[in-house]
Amino acid sequence: MPKLIRLHDGHAAFANDAYVTVADEDETPASGDVILPLERFRTEGEVLLSNGRNVGVLLASDQAIEDIAQDLTRLSLVALSFPKFRDGRHYTSARLLRERFGYDGEIRAVGEVLREQAVFFVRCGFDAFEPADGSTPEQWMAAAGRFRHVYQRGADDRDPAFIERTQ
Repeated sequence: MPKLIRLHDGHAAFANDAYVTVADEDETPASGDVILPLERFRTEGEVLLSNGRNVGVLLASDQAIEDIAQDLTRLSLVALSFPKFRDGRHYTSARLLRERFGYDGEIRAVGEVLREQAVFFVRCGFDAFEPADGSTPEQWMAAAGRFRHVYQRGADDRDPAFIERTQ
């Protein structure tokens, strides 16, 4: 079972995961919080949400955020899958969630999530991670804070170097 790291107020810690990720072939649990793949969400999500359950959606790297845009206000989390560490399409997805759609729920990185990518995940707006490399929260935060200066704006609201120079 993957360990979940959550960010809160600039700190990272291991967190209990109340959600059960339901695969396509699995039966949906009768109670509790669930994360469903997009296709299952389309068929079962309305019923689960109407029963007052916390529901998240798992998007594969080739699925677009726009596919769930109309449901974002009802989703408690969006899990974005990284099948390979070289596949960075969901960095854009996280930024779109935060900046274009104003999503303030949890954005979770799952799959091949490595601490070497921590700074990019945090800059793009992710706030929960299932590291595939066994990283601890301390290692994760050290990697996320590795660079003192940034050169463009991100979802993390850090001032870019050109703004720092004027202050």
